[in-house]
Amino acid sequence: MPTVQRIAVLGAAGQIGRALVQVLGERALPLPRADADLLDIPALLSKLEMLKPDAVINAAAYTAVDAAEDDVERCMAINAQAPAKLAEWCAARGIPFVHFSTDYVYDGSGEKPWRETDAANPLNRYGTSKKLGDEGVQAVGGKHLIFRTSWVYDAVGRNFLTTMLRLGAEKEQLRVVADQFGAPSYAPHLAVAVVSCLEKAMQMDAFPYGVYHMANAGETSWHGFAQAIFASAVAAGAPQRVKDVEPIPSVAYPTRAGRPLNSRLNCSKLHTVFGERLPTWEQGLSDAMESSSARHRLPD
Repeated sequence: MPTVQRIAVLGAAGQIGRALVQVLGERALPLPRADADLLDIPALLSKLEMLKPDAVINAAAYTAVDAAEDDVERCMAINAQAPAKLAEWCAARGIPFVHFSTDYVYDGSGEKPWRETDAANPLNRYGTSKKLGDEGVQAVGGKHLIFRTSWVYDAVGRNFLTTMLRLGAEKEQLRVVADQFGAPSYAPHLAVAVVSCLEKAMQMDAFPYGVYHMANAGETSWHGFAQAIFASAVAAGAPQRVKDVEPIPSVAYPTRAGRPLNSRLNCSKLHTVFGERLPTWEQGLSDAMESSSARHRLPD
């Protein structure tokens, strides 16, 4: 019997939020942006007071990395200030607060997978906002779990997978960054693991609060991920126009905000504390391509 029966999911229309609602089923209290505006915390907390959840999962965030360089106030309000307020509300009621963070809190130096104890040193304002959000939640204390993940995608949202499927059907040549490394993380796999961790945490004698890295196993580059996507599309019988995927360095694809070159995450703490190991990123891609949503998006 689940120990947590009513779980509020903020950002329920996003990639991770959507997957969480599906995994939780009747236990989910879905709160999409229209019902859970992180820019209006008083209204959001009033909504939570009415729902009286047994736990809150915050899957909502400002994720427009380049836009955040100029839209600083809004980004900070959503990613840095709101999580602490939500954590305070949960701590005052003795219920768990689950929050998502990102590989972008690190500067991407070196080649070793980042550990939770490594210093955060973001390259951009989005990463800074997420770092401050993590620190705000930790400062509150309480029963909090912060999951830092990387390169999140699913089969239906606007993300790297769906973008590559579209471009592969339209263009013969593509250029994709090949010097940024990490693990593409399939949102449904993350959702299953998060719910499992929350259940296990509630059954432990002492709640294992803190930061945990969570990503699909293995590593690749964006270029490697793109090649795997096109190979999967061809295997699924989808006509692809793309014939050449040129690997390029990050400097050849300038963006408003800097990106970390090394987004590898060491997830051993997740396994040590919760016994959780996510499937490989290749399995994540396979599951995404096999889903009905992915098949619907493949070109005829």
